[in-house]
Amino acid sequence: MSGSVLFDAPGPRTIARHRIYTVVTVLVIVAAVAFMVYKLYADGQLEADKWEVFTTPGYLETILVDGLLNTLKMAVGAIIGALVLGVVLGIGKLSEHRVVRVPCWAIVEFFRALPVLMLMIIFFSAYGITRGDSGAFWCVVWALSLYNGAVLAEVFRAGVLAVPKGQAEAAYALGMRKTQVMRTILLPQAVKIMIPAIISQCVVALKDTSLGYAITAPGLTAIGKPIYLEFQNHVPVIFVIGAMYVVINLCLTGAATWAQRKFVGEKKPLEVAMVGETDTRTP
Repeated sequence: MSGSVLFDAPGPRTIARHRIYTVVTVLVIVAAVAFMVYKLYADGQLEADKWEVFTTPGYLETILVDGLLNTLKMAVGAIIGALVLGVVLGIGKLSEHRVVRVPCWAIVEFFRALPVLMLMIIFFSAYGITRGDSGAFWCVVWALSLYNGAVLAEVFRAGVLAVPKGQAEAAYALGMRKTQVMRTILLPQAVKIMIPAIISQCVVALKDTSLGYAITAPGLTAIGKPIYLEFQNHVPVIFVIGAMYVVINLCLTGAATWAQRKFVGEKKPLEVAMVGETDTRTP
């Protein structure tokens, strides 16, 4: 056996021991899942009438329209607000003027450190408590916009700094001003680098809309409560709502993968080899 750089290759006894650990771990997991299914069955959570509500047109319309649609609206509003705020704060942190850079730094650090749920409660206490569902809706959007905008500000700042310095230096050599360099040279290249991180933060914003449950905001978690209180089917409700979040997030992940291939691109091994061969060729 050839040794590894980090550790010696395992011997026959170690391999056998690792196989035993693997088998024991799998058996424990299977036993835990079987016990959980048994408890759900014993509590009646797997009976057909507990799931029938999800095939009833009236309740299905409530889940899709009042739940899913409002969740997507809050997520889209929060994502748009976060992107705008992230660009402004990210560029502000790169400013050479202290009067601009310091306030942007303070805003980013404050809202990035403050829990999202606490932000929602603050906004709801100050604005949404007397305005019903619409007030709670906007409290969720504002809270998620501020938090995710603060996170995206660091993403945008890092993306701009990741662009090779020669790009900006060449633009300055052509007589372009700093605003022109940022808008036409740095940001377009930085966005390509930041696409995966931006989409990942969109997933976070979508999932965090579920926290609106604490301030009675409309959404999937809000419509789940009256359903399981009426039918006493807590597990089916959580399973269905969780599955809907998973499907939506998988769609966003697929969008991220497509966007990265579309705008960033991935070189195939043959292309990489050809580029390497071209770069090392002498004139």
